[in-house]
Amino acid sequence: MAGLEDLYREIILDHYRSPRNKGELETPPAHRTEGFNPLCGDEIVVYVDTDDDGNVNDIKIGGQGCSISQSSASMMSAAVKGKSVEEARQITSAFKRLMSIHETSVGGDGSEAEADDLEIDPDIKLGDLEALQGVVKFPTRIKCATLAWNTLNQAFDEIDEA
Repeated sequence: MAGLEDLYREIILDHYRSPRNKGELETPPAHRTEGFNPLCGDEIVVYVDTDDDGNVNDIKIGGQGCSISQSSASMMSAAVKGKSVEEARQITSAFKRLMSIHETSVGGDGSEAEADDLEIDPDIKLGDLEALQGVVKFPTRIKCATLAWNTLNQAFDEIDEA
């Protein structure tokens, strides 16, 4: 198991040291949304450009914070870029479920019922995102891992309302 943990640690550090999709997009046409965790100071800025067909044409991330929040943002941007908004929401739900299910198993404040309420396509594969699964051993860090995902969902909600 130590070999797998080392691999996961390397994936997280790689995304932290060399973040994917780092930068800004012109607003508009891109939508800009900020996320902030006041408990630890992590900040995420998500720029997302969607088309009329509901696809994520481009996504850029910015902000500052711990290695978990920044690597999660990098992984999130790579996972949803080029996908439909619906697919991106499915990936987000699957990732948050991964965090919620394990959060309950280590005594966090989530619940199995909350995790089971998420409707997720069973064909969704998380790939490298599973490297963040180890975060659930530290319940206070789950908010770090999910900040970018919550910010992306907020961006999609704001786009839908516009």
